[in-house]
Amino acid sequence: MEDSADISVKVSKVPHGVKRLDELKKYFVDEYGCEPEYFVKVPGRVNIIGEHIDYCGYPVLPMALEQNIMVAVAVSPSTTKLQLANINPKYRSFECDITAFEIDIGDGSPDWYKYFLCGVRGVIEHFSVVPVCGMKVLVSGNIPPASGLSSSSALVSAATLTTSYANKLSLNKQVLAEISAKCERYIGTQGGGMDQAIAFLAKEGCAQFIDWNPLTATPVSLPENAVFVIANSLSEANKAATNDFNQRVVECRIGCSIIAKSQGLHWRKINRFASLQKELGVSLGDLRDLADDLLKKEIYSRNDILEILDVNDVEFEEIFLSSNTKGMNKFNLRDRGLHVLQESIRVQTFCDLCRSSGSISDLSMLMRQSHLSLDIQYQCSHPKLNELVEISDRFGVGARLTGAGWGGCIVALCESKEKSQEFISELKEQYYKKLPEFGTGLNLENVVFATSPQAGAEIFTI
Repeated sequence: MEDSADISVKVSKVPHGVKRLDELKKYFVDEYGCEPEYFVKVPGRVNIIGEHIDYCGYPVLPMALEQNIMVAVAVSPSTTKLQLANINPKYRSFECDITAFEIDIGDGSPDWYKYFLCGVRGVIEHFSVVPVCGMKVLVSGNIPPASGLSSSSALVSAATLTTSYANKLSLNKQVLAEISAKCERYIGTQGGGMDQAIAFLAKEGCAQFIDWNPLTATPVSLPENAVFVIANSLSEANKAATNDFNQRVVECRIGCSIIAKSQGLHWRKINRFASLQKELGVSLGDLRDLADDLLKKEIYSRNDILEILDVNDVEFEEIFLSSNTKGMNKFNLRDRGLHVLQESIRVQTFCDLCRSSGSISDLSMLMRQSHLSLDIQYQCSHPKLNELVEISDRFGVGARLTGAGWGGCIVALCESKEKSQEFISELKEQYYKKLPEFGTGLNLENVVFATSPQAGAEIFTI
């Protein structure tokens, strides 16, 4: 559990000689004609195991990365103007009245600044802060976008922390994580909170077993010689740009409700498998067997579900569907539910092995099983991700997609630093050198790299 003496985000003076902070400060002065007052740093993350189960109420095992979002800020207490800029010229600047703005999702991928606005609105609504201080904000990010390493959630979390600090509000890590998870839904993503939790609760040198209700983070020491390698497929996948992610959330909720109704429970109040398990008082294995027995059909039609739950179409949409899933008529409840329950068992087993000094080969096998389930049962992999995993298989390294899927990255577990470097060389030869992008000056250092667990969000004051 999070140490009671370490419940607030760390605030310290700007460290000397950090090139990226120095560059961000220079950009800020050029952009706004004044110096920033503080910086916010929020890391990206890689989920080691436990994919698509956080929104079903089950624990996950992520760790924070060196790649991060950095924000430079100057507070304007006499105005309510919010000015947002990004050092990457492809992201256009934006400004608005911080007390009156809309977050219009629209079609396709949302503009970058709308993720920042989510965090601002989350703080305003949670703390009922009116008026709010104006801010000049400059963002710098080196987390590859749409790669499954939580670039968008890191930006939302950075906005939450930035706004809280500007208005002298709580810096409690748990509160900020919960606000960030809730407010990201303004952009249309029905996530479960893993990305935001690890952004604030991460600790250097260990992964975190993140559990819910209440939100807790328990450090898990990884094998001493283990090295994780991240490999970006360079196939981008934006959760908010399609309804693929939200479709899976919907299917899990419906499958859970059908099982709850079959067991005589008040199914309208139970839409997460973890809550269902608690109500039934059964083990994960027992609930998996129950899902296997009750969710017989490969595909359920909308009419099938209306009949089973004895609801009309209007009720069905109100209870289960988000704005971008109202057109769904076919639902794969069986495979989605079985993946969630089997993956949750794998997380438990992985953590148990870490605590009992289990072998890297056993841990790797669990990661490989996870990918197979994500590819076949959850259908959220991608041909490029599968190709990277197949290369990993041939090299004898356990790997799996990480993040939502449909593109993005794999995470692979190597048994030593030497093995990780050999593996990275193999990926460069067998995958990256064959890509069209390779001949255009692609910097592979930011695409395939070894990593270790980093600390969570921090604030640096001038």
